[in-house]
Amino acid sequence: MIVLGIETSCDETAAAVVDSDRHVLGEALLSQAEEHRPYGGVVPEIAARSHLDHIDRLVATAMDQAGIGYDDLDGVAVTAGPGLIGGLIVGVMCAKAIALAAGKPFLAVNHLEGHALSVRLVEDVEFPYLLLLISGGHCQLVIVEEVGRYHRLGTTLDDAAGEAFDKTAKVLGLGYPGGPAVEAKAHKGDAGRFDLPRPLAGREGCDFSFSGLKTAVRRIADGFPPDETRPQDVADLCAGFQAAVGDVLVDRCRHAIKPFRLCSEGGKSLVFAGGVAANEYLCGRLEMLAGEEGLLLFYPPPQLCTDNAAMIAWAGMERLQRDMTDGLDFAPRPRWPLG
Repeated sequence: MIVLGIETSCDETAAAVVDSDRHVLGEALLSQAEEHRPYGGVVPEIAARSHLDHIDRLVATAMDQAGIGYDDLDGVAVTAGPGLIGGLIVGVMCAKAIALAAGKPFLAVNHLEGHALSVRLVEDVEFPYLLLLISGGHCQLVIVEEVGRYHRLGTTLDDAAGEAFDKTAKVLGLGYPGGPAVEAKAHKGDAGRFDLPRPLAGREGCDFSFSGLKTAVRRIADGFPPDETRPQDVADLCAGFQAAVGDVLVDRCRHAIKPFRLCSEGGKSLVFAGGVAANEYLCGRLEMLAGEEGLLLFYPPPQLCTDNAAMIAWAGMERLQRDMTDGLDFAPRPRWPLG
């Protein structure tokens, strides 16, 4: 089976063709980072216009790389939410047009489900598993029971971890996107220099909070002297911030493992997915936790962590194999909780 996937939920325009043997046959992606960099974040109107300008070309490129025509497809999958509504409309209308013209099943994919299932494109991860999903706008702990069956254990009460990375980078003048910039600076810093909070660590439950940590970073940064010592100050603060995030993630995951085992007999895997899963330091912290708790840790390769169409095509494949298709009257959903 072969599925075309389309992703336009935020600031990446992407198309990919995936087969049921877990091969990415063709893929094309356009990052809008340079267009949004002057604003320090994503501007919805600019994002939507860019998707509209490039989506047809990227779909054609992915199909050409795969060496197939639209008649060879078994389904057309697209991110239908959550996300910026302008971008979602562009992708959904493109996917519907292809599905209608080619007479193929249409698959409306939840972007979070794309992240949740992305690891199964590259690894034999059996259901059920515990998922830590962290991106710029989402931070959740979820039991993935099966395709379409998700039980959320906790979510963020304010900022997501990825958002906190981006805002820390902005405060420190590191530019956008912030996650890679903070991680690079942290390599040169002393994580123990600054006393930063670990919000909700040690408390019952599996929810997250990062607004207090973000505020603490700002207060410390406001006191930095504008001289030659600043580069080391920035590196030390990045290292401390990253370590604090790691402590919180480990604590919250540890709290989630007990209900995961109670609800999911036979579950033996912890999956780390989403854009922040590209952070090597955080992966290392979770690797240690998984070893202590007798779980296997899986995380997708970096190209499947950030927004991409291959994970959408694969999620569509998983749904198609279970006859979970959608009608062409499906409306994009800017808000669409997983499960």
